[in-house]
Amino acid sequence: MTPETLATAADPQIWHPQVWPVLLFGLVLGFAATLIVQHLQRLRQQRQPHDAREDLAEAIAQSLSEGTVEQADRDRLLGALNLGARTVEEVMKHRRNIEMIDAGLAPETVLSQVLASPHTRLPLFRDDPENIVGVIHAKDLLREVERLVRIGPDLGPGPGDAPEGLAGLDLMKVAKKPYFVPETTPLDEQMREFLKRRTHFALAVDEYGALQGLITLEDIIEEIVGDIRDEFDPVQKEPALKSDAQGDYSIDGALPIRELNRLMDWALPDNEANTIAGLVIHEAQMIPNEGQAFHFHGFRFEVVTRRENRLTRLKIRKL
Repeated sequence: MTPETLATAADPQIWHPQVWPVLLFGLVLGFAATLIVQHLQRLRQQRQPHDAREDLAEAIAQSLSEGTVEQADRDRLLGALNLGARTVEEVMKHRRNIEMIDAGLAPETVLSQVLASPHTRLPLFRDDPENIVGVIHAKDLLREVERLVRIGPDLGPGPGDAPEGLAGLDLMKVAKKPYFVPETTPLDEQMREFLKRRTHFALAVDEYGALQGLITLEDIIEEIVGDIRDEFDPVQKEPALKSDAQGDYSIDGALPIRELNRLMDWALPDNEANTIAGLVIHEAQMIPNEGQAFHFHGFRFEVVTRRENRLTRLKIRKL
């Protein structure tokens, strides 16, 4: 305190009872202001990485509007930028759609299933699909079959060989240890783990350890470059997205919202559901029947086909 302040404080007239509330209010106000400033500074420091991503996204969007960046390039840049904001749960293949091998099947049946599958890696379960005991790689299985059957150049047993036959096939000997990951893992972190482990196949589980889905490195890469298809992917009988002359879009209910937004340049929310069918169920607060229609987010959604509790086909029109 300065001498002037001390002199003023020593004046008995200043310490009038009515002055005390004013002084106390000033002290409380100053203390509160200090706390608010400190809190805002902490929030600013915490939001700097988030704001940086937002700035980059805005710059990319502006470049698109100016014509300096193509839409496909924008989608790839934003896809890479948003990996940290998305989780395994959002891109994994649901457990309902996972192709598995029953360890109790006959070796001939297992071999036929593996050869007929478009996938090179298949989870192996025993007794219950929730009980995953390993992962079968097609190459490892075929190597073991070759060892047992001893196929020669003439596609038959070689001279002097005593083949054990497929009856001696031990799937647990061929299977690799399954790799489980939490479904809440961010995609950028999961991609680093795939590269670190030199693998690209993982089974996603929830907080109770129950199997929820399957994710591969390809699923994460598709978030950046879009859908990747090869000659082994099954051919869909009906395209996931097609339009008609009336401006309606027929859409597969399992189509991810983020993929539809990317294809159509829409902005349907994906914070409450991952698929179009899930979005309709969430907004309707029920499982609609065929023919029911709803209006939300500036679109009209009509249920075309329903199988059990799944909405398999929807018709969407932008209002």
